[in-house]
Amino acid sequence: MAADTIAVLSLKGGTGKTTTVRTLADVLRRVGLEVLAVDLDPQGNLSDYFDVPPDAAPSIADVLSGDAKVKDATYDGGIVPATLNLAEVERSLSGKMGREVVLKKALRDARKAYDIVLIDCPPALGLLTVNGLVAADWAIVSSEAQYFAMQGVNGALEVIEQAREYYNDDLQVLGVLMNIADMRTKHSQDAFTQLKEAFGERVFETVIRSSIAYAESAEKALSILDYRPDLGADYELLAAEVLERIGRADARARLS
Repeated sequence: MAADTIAVLSLKGGTGKTTTVRTLADVLRRVGLEVLAVDLDPQGNLSDYFDVPPDAAPSIADVLSGDAKVKDATYDGGIVPATLNLAEVERSLSGKMGREVVLKKALRDARKAYDIVLIDCPPALGLLTVNGLVAADWAIVSSEAQYFAMQGVNGALEVIEQAREYYNDDLQVLGVLMNIADMRTKHSQDAFTQLKEAFGERVFETVIRSSIAYAESAEKALSILDYRPDLGADYELLAAEVLERIGRADARARLS
C-alpha cells in the first residue's frame, strides 16, 4: 500500500505551515505510523526544525536533480532536508520536459516504505509547489486568522484545482487549517466564521493557537509536543481529523 501523501501549502509566509508539518509528523509517529517529511522550501525551516545542518548533502535538491535517491537523502528524524541550492535546482528544472512530475517519480519507492509522506511546500506559486501538489494525494491549506485570509485560501485552492486538472486528477483538498489564532479575540473568531461560511466542511474544526512557544521550540529543535504539551494538544486534535479524513481508522483509534 502506497503512503498517503499530503502537501501542506500557503501562498504566503508566516502562516504556521512548517510547524504544522513538523508537529503532525511527530503526532503521527507517536501512534505508530512511519512518516517521511519532505522539505521543499529553499529556506529550509523544516530542516532546521529537525536539527539538520544547513549544508547537509545529499538533500532534496540532489534528489530533484537526479543525483541522489530519496532513501539516501533521508536523515535521522525521517526528514529529506532542503538547502539554499534548492532554488537553483528549481530554475534548472524549468526548461526540462516533465518538470512537474520530478518529485512524484522520485517518491515512488519511498511511498512503499512509509505510511504517510508530508510535503512542506514553499510559500509561493512556483515549480516546487507544483511538484509538491503533483506528488500528493491530499493538500492542506494553512491560513492565518486574518480578515484577508480568504484571499490567500482562494488562491491556494485555485492552484490545487489547476494541479488536479492538468497533472494529478487524484489530488483532493484535505482541509483548510486556521493557524496562529487567538480565539479569545473577536478578530480571530470572525476570521474563523468567514472561513467556515466560505469553505464549509473543508475547514478543520481544530484551530491552532498562536504562541511564541512555537518559535522557542523550533530554536531548540524540540517538538512542541514535548516543549509545551498543552499547545501540542491542538495538533493531536488536528491529527485526529486528518486521520479520519484520509481513512486511517486504526491510527485514529490509537490516537484516542
